[in-house]
Amino acid sequence: MTDSPSFTERAREHVAATAESWSTARAALDAEPAPATATWAAAPEHSDEAIRKATGAGWDEWVARIDAGPGRAATHTEIAAWVNANSDIGGWWSQGVTVGYERITGMRLPGQRPDGTFTLSRTRTFAVAPDHLRALLEDEGSLTALLPAAQVTRTSKAGVKAPRYALEDAADAAGTSLGTLQLGFDPAPKGAKLTVTHEKLPSFGATEPWKDFWAAWLDAVGAALTDS
Repeated sequence: MTDSPSFTERAREHVAATAESWSTARAALDAEPAPATATWAAAPEHSDEAIRKATGAGWDEWVARIDAGPGRAATHTEIAAWVNANSDIGGWWSQGVTVGYERITGMRLPGQRPDGTFTLSRTRTFAVAPDHLRALLEDEGSLTALLPAAQVTRTSKAGVKAPRYALEDAADAAGTSLGTLQLGFDPAPKGAKLTVTHEKLPSFGATEPWKDFWAAWLDAVGAALTDS
């Protein structure tokens, strides 16, 4: 892979700018979850005005209704069925109300998966061919240079569309898991679209710091690609 050594050296230089955001994101994994408050755990997809216009009730009213109905111990399917059966808003808005209720109450926060962990993605387009970008980033030396604070272990087979990696804390002898990384490579009008997906984060509070890190990381990748 003729380009890997020079790209690896450039990557090692540029990734130093991500050290602070990495430290912040790493610390977020160990932080205690914020205590529950009377405020919304997360904002729903639809505004209060939009949901009131579409359903005839605002979010506080829907939360009160569902709390008095199936309640927070009910599953998503049970809540949606109850909303649909006890209103005339139809199936689509019953799903929307249910998802909004789950976000407001913290039952299902943005990015939360069925197993309770969280997933986030960041995307950037680079002016290189997708195959070239993939070859560079799948090179073990390049990925190690770009993620020097992590132990990166490939967990997917060669040739898969979106390779997967296990991330562990390189500074921790116990090899504390930092979740899993998936890289997606797709053609774009001006080159290649790289999608970074970080899975298995333990808390909603960890998602924003990791979003910031991956944004900085993509900047470092871009700088390494364009630096001569």
